[in-house]
Amino acid sequence: MANYNRVFLMGNLTRDPQLRYTPSQQAVCDFGLAINRKWKGPDGQMREEVCFVDCTAWGRTAENIQKYLTKGQPLFVEGRLHFHSWDGPDGKKRSKLDVVVNQFQFIGAPKGGAGGPNAAAGPGRAAPTPAPSPDAKRQETSGAEEQKPPDYDFNQEVDDDTIPF
Repeated sequence: MANYNRVFLMGNLTRDPQLRYTPSQQAVCDFGLAINRKWKGPDGQMREEVCFVDCTAWGRTAENIQKYLTKGQPLFVEGRLHFHSWDGPDGKKRSKLDVVVNQFQFIGAPKGGAGGPNAAAGPGRAAPTPAPSPDAKRQETSGAEEQKPPDYDFNQEVDDDTIPF
């Protein structure tokens, strides 16, 4: 039987990412995510629970997370579950399940600025892209003929001999 270990999480950082390097100079970044869940209970009251997940990123991914993110910012991660087991200082067996991040995606405004392009959109929403000015469009197309998409009449009859497949 095949195995599958993939996790998708979206939440807010619970602490600033901590970057360190292994003896072989491999970047490692540890951070935590808080994932909120809201639902209506059987009594009709709104309920909420928070799941705290420890995450670890490696290499360039680790450096980018540490560079651009701080506590409280939203983040979408894709990774895999990793189980750690060790003996504690008191001799008891300890274990921990965390997520090893393979990929991530920024959500919301960039670090340190409400003036970024996505700042007005709020977390998880993309800001509308401003239309280029006529001068900018003229500069883009100068020296090259402006091409228009062909006009199609989607209401015309098509016979089977004109379809190329």
